[in-house]
Amino acid sequence: MLWVIFSRPEKWSVFRKRLFDEINSIGINSIPIVALMSVFMGGVIALQTAANMTSPLLPEYTIGYITRSSTILEFSPTIISLILAGKVGSNVASEIGTMKTTEQIDALEVMGVNSLTYLVLPKILGAVIFFPVLIIFSMGLSLVGGWLSLVLSGLSSTETYLVGLRSFFVLGNIFYALTKTIVFAFLIVSISAYYGYYTKGGSLDVGKSATRSVVMASIGILIANFLLTQMILL
Repeated sequence: MLWVIFSRPEKWSVFRKRLFDEINSIGINSIPIVALMSVFMGGVIALQTAANMTSPLLPEYTIGYITRSSTILEFSPTIISLILAGKVGSNVASEIGTMKTTEQIDALEVMGVNSLTYLVLPKILGAVIFFPVLIIFSMGLSLVGGWLSLVLSGLSSTETYLVGLRSFFVLGNIFYALTKTIVFAFLIVSISAYYGYYTKGGSLDVGKSATRSVVMASIGILIANFLLTQMILL
């Protein structure tokens, strides 16, 4: 299936239009849910860290340091990707599955159009291109959410929090997070497209395919997360 997907598109003008449509559908339309989750996620991480700062040996800036490290290394790339697996994955599977059951894909094949390249390749590239943007956006908002929660609760000051954010910063962690994000984006769309493309039956089966795609994409993300962490960080 993959070697067919990545074959050369018939018309680059059509492919380019579909790519921008998918970036809008998959990426830009996901910004509100990513923003909401990121702000509250960062706030919770900061508050939980502050609540467990019981040792007098730990400097106060540790709150900012742990919030930054947890957000960049795990929460933004992995948790947000799991959320997007539910939103984007179900959408991709149901869209392609509906086209399959209503014989729209068969009509494309009859017209000589490579349905996999036409339907799936723009979705994969759109996700791979825009998911890292979403994750960087998520990281920033998570750190802002952590700062707001600490300042409003009076558990830390802005200056101390910023010292923690800057302390022991490793640029490689950003590349690690974005590498994971690109792999997760590919898994989400490719797995969802697979289940949607091979849907058989009616509308009820489209719903089942969408559910299976979300479950399998989430499992794929968790396995890939474990393997990538071993390969890159250890």
